[in-house]
Amino acid sequence: MVIGKPMGLLTRRGRQASCLRLKTARASGIQIRMQPAELRKKLQGVISFPCTPFKKDLSLDLDGLRKNLRSLLKHPICAVVAPAGTGEIHSLSPAEHLAVVKATVEEVRGRVPVLTGTGFNPPIAAELAKQAHAAGVNGILAFPPYYPSPDEEGIITYYKGIADATPLGLIIYSRDWFAPSPATVEKLANAIPNLIAWKDGQADIRRYQMIRQHLGDRLHWIGGAGDDMVPAYYSIGIRTYTSSIANVAPKLSVRLHELASEGHSAALTKLMNELVVPLYVLRAKRKGYEVSAMKTMMDIAGMVGGPVRPPLVDLRPDEVKWLETAMKGWKPWL
Repeated sequence: MVIGKPMGLLTRRGRQASCLRLKTARASGIQIRMQPAELRKKLQGVISFPCTPFKKDLSLDLDGLRKNLRSLLKHPICAVVAPAGTGEIHSLSPAEHLAVVKATVEEVRGRVPVLTGTGFNPPIAAELAKQAHAAGVNGILAFPPYYPSPDEEGIITYYKGIADATPLGLIIYSRDWFAPSPATVEKLANAIPNLIAWKDGQADIRRYQMIRQHLGDRLHWIGGAGDDMVPAYYSIGIRTYTSSIANVAPKLSVRLHELASEGHSAALTKLMNELVVPLYVLRAKRKGYEVSAMKTMMDIAGMVGGPVRPPLVDLRPDEVKWLETAMKGWKPWL
């Protein structure tokens, strides 16, 4: 049970700001496909973060992305976020970002919510959010800005600027250097009416518990540091997590959620020890392997992964061979 302040209701000023954004969007001819509160309710279970396939010349492989999405959507995931970190968002141009968004929205066809990542700096963040909104996404995942550890006032202004760019529900992604205090998270929640959720990418359970206790149910809480963190996240009451394994074995991702939700620790531990943890050991060997390993697994499984873009690096030949052998144990989940 989470003890904290009941902050689920928006202030009068917050409701007015939300209404203004909705009116502006309607005036521009953009359809509001999903209200922030509705999106929040749908984020229960496994959120998939698809890889962005590239061809040998490192150009986008949108046909490959569509193929991967069709396979993914056979399974009961609760949302898709594309592109984001696993989708190499930082390597994409704004035009490529939009192409990935459009392909994803077209393939998903409203079956589950589609969100997209944005960030970098204020003008680019707003541009990516607006064009994705026009293309039909249901929510925005905000990455930290380019400048590390700025003043708190600047951070709040940065995220509020992204939130104000569209009327969509916003999720803030705490990753890398951005590990705010509970007080700062509360200030963000107060300043941003359409902030609906918090994605933890720090894997610092102690800090996350403090933040959740401080804010209570004002935000929806998402475990976002990796599939290997499912036991830890679910032990403190979280019931939504972001999965990169869903790129290859969404059946396994969903099973991890089910076992952790139902408290079946023995079965969960078995899957973690046999499949998930060994994969994360490989992913930890070199910077960027959290993407490279997943793309290699997709290629081995007959999906479309392709190479990564610099500065990320592909797996070495001996690591590919190890993964080919390891994946024999994954067959029941593919």
